[in-house]
Amino acid sequence: MGDYARTTRECTLDSLHPTLAASLRAHVQKYELGDGETAVLICCETVSTRSKKGLFGRKTEVVHTAVLVTPTYLIWAAAKGNETPGVLSARLRDVQVQDYEKSELYRLVPDSGLNITGLFTNATTPASSFIGLGQEPAAQKFRTILKQAVANA
Repeated sequence: MGDYARTTRECTLDSLHPTLAASLRAHVQKYELGDGETAVLICCETVSTRSKKGLFGRKTEVVHTAVLVTPTYLIWAAAKGNETPGVLSARLRDVQVQDYEKSELYRLVPDSGLNITGLFTNATTPASSFIGLGQEPAAQKFRTILKQAVANA
């Protein structure tokens, strides 16, 4: 596995890390993404921990990531420590989803998660983003639901 140890749990928007939940709600409202509360197909939170390595290595770093899938949108937020979360979203019909483990980069930097490629909300050019996931059943369920939602979009 890469530099991060990841754990993913299925949850509700209300049981997410509070700053992530608030950021997701603000993003949904700002970009008028519909009802991001009741239309959720799945909501997950991943805690990614990068431990200190070596005698003079970096400090332990913890990143919280929240992801929501609705019938129309993928919405995700991430925050390192006490930083303000960054939030991205994309209409499902405008993205492609690839298991990171099947990407070319996996051979160089082993990790676990999804590559999201396409047109993100309020963007004029396509982009890519990585969403790190653990190995838990919740992460596998998230992958399945997201891929099916993209196929149905």
